[in-house]
Amino acid sequence: MAKNNTDFFQKVYEVVRQIPYGKVSTYGAIAKAIGAAKSARTVGYAMNASHQHEDVPAHRVVNRNGVLTGKHHFPGTLVMQQMLEAEGIEVKNDQIINFEKHLWIPEVQRD
Repeated sequence: MAKNNTDFFQKVYEVVRQIPYGKVSTYGAIAKAIGAAKSARTVGYAMNASHQHEDVPAHRVVNRNGVLTGKHHFPGTLVMQQMLEAEGIEVKNDQIINFEKHLWIPEVQRD
């Protein structure tokens, strides 16, 4: 992995580690927080690679509509949903119910 990607991914992981239990954030909100507002897709790539880091709660990152778009990167069909439900977040048809209630927007990081 290129150094720039490694640095970017580490910034993403720092924000994702801050998502509170029982809350979720979005790829775009995380991208904006690290000063890369147009890089939501790259945040997704970071989440796909995050499974080698046990302390990154990737299950708490969803798309801007509250859809579990990253679920295919978890072992087993319903693992992401089960992890969210264990934190009190209701999911139906791969979408978070009452998404706005569970949404956490990170603060923009300052260097």
